[in-house]
Amino acid sequence: MMSRADVPALAARAASVGASPVREILALTERPEVISFAGGLPAPELFDAEGIRAAYDRVLAEQPRRVLQYSTTEGDPALRAAVAGRLAARGLPTGPEELVVTAGSQQALTLIATALLEPGDVVLVEDPTYLAALQCFGFAGARVVPVPSDGDGVDPGALAELVVRERPKLLYLVPNFQNPTGRTLPAERRRAVAEVAARHGLWIVEDDPYGELRFSGEPVPWIASLDGAADRTVLLGSFSKVMAPGMRLGWLRAPAALRRACVIAKQAADLHSSTVDQAAAARYLADADLDGHLARVRGAYRERRDALLGGLPEALPQGSAWNRPEGGMFVWVRLPDGQDATALLREAVAHDVAYVPGAPFYAGPPDRGALRMSFTTHTPEEIGVGLKRLAAVFGRR
Repeated sequence: MMSRADVPALAARAASVGASPVREILALTERPEVISFAGGLPAPELFDAEGIRAAYDRVLAEQPRRVLQYSTTEGDPALRAAVAGRLAARGLPTGPEELVVTAGSQQALTLIATALLEPGDVVLVEDPTYLAALQCFGFAGARVVPVPSDGDGVDPGALAELVVRERPKLLYLVPNFQNPTGRTLPAERRRAVAEVAARHGLWIVEDDPYGELRFSGEPVPWIASLDGAADRTVLLGSFSKVMAPGMRLGWLRAPAALRRACVIAKQAADLHSSTVDQAAAARYLADADLDGHLARVRGAYRERRDALLGGLPEALPQGSAWNRPEGGMFVWVRLPDGQDATALLREAVAHDVAYVPGAPFYAGPPDRGALRMSFTTHTPEEIGVGLKRLAAVFGRR
């Protein structure tokens, strides 16, 4: 009888990047009776389904042979022109040729990692930072180092010291309404970050999926628009939070040499993003009023944020603290010393309410008392019910 050899092992990068420790518990939140503050999802009832359907109908009726065919890796020219126009209108002059369309900004981040990172390269991140970015850099074999951060984001002085000591390849930031904290990097810190990058030869990846979801305060310039940063900043954007995540469309704006490398990496990954989805998105931007739609979305999100913030004092333990984001989708909470948000999650789910513990978002030692709450997917009334359930978890009722 022929003996059977062992199946070859997974690649080391696949074996070393673990799943979130709370995934199993959060799977329970899919029960319809659970009011979940966990998911970072846009509100589905606010999708402009009629406008998007009309865009698909029109491109399929008018140009079926083109939109159902293969297309170029860089992306639909009309879509890139529309994105460039929106960026220019918001203060960042951009030509369509500076953009690459991607399968959401998550793929853009993967392409950047592929084009820039060698195993062992150092990547600096905010602390805490976007969880899927940590996973992406982990798969690339990078060594991720957290930059000391506070309620306003990365500390520029600490960043400068780390750059000298660690000699990183890139710095990854979500400057607007960050996931998970909801905080926004102030203009003076953005300028300081740009100066550090220019002085030390550092790439900046500026991930901005939430920038158009501001509902209070004044817009802050992109790092990519600042002197000294334009030739070393990659700006990532997404239609997931402003149009619909199911279309899986995003984009990257990068200097020419890096952009070419990302195009080659994308060719190897998927040849190009969906032709028909890109065409429909371009048609939607031409025919529909995205700005008017976003105004309605921002109004609804503002009400939901206010409902969450208004109910937290009665729902959380005495001594808890939280921020007040000016936009985006998230509020960052810290429970009193001694409370463990991960340990308490199972009890919360038993009370039919959920949140995301903050610990998995840290590249360094985690804050066990931190948690993220999203306010976008429930009405103010549902938020109130969810907070009453959370109060029972913490003994406030």
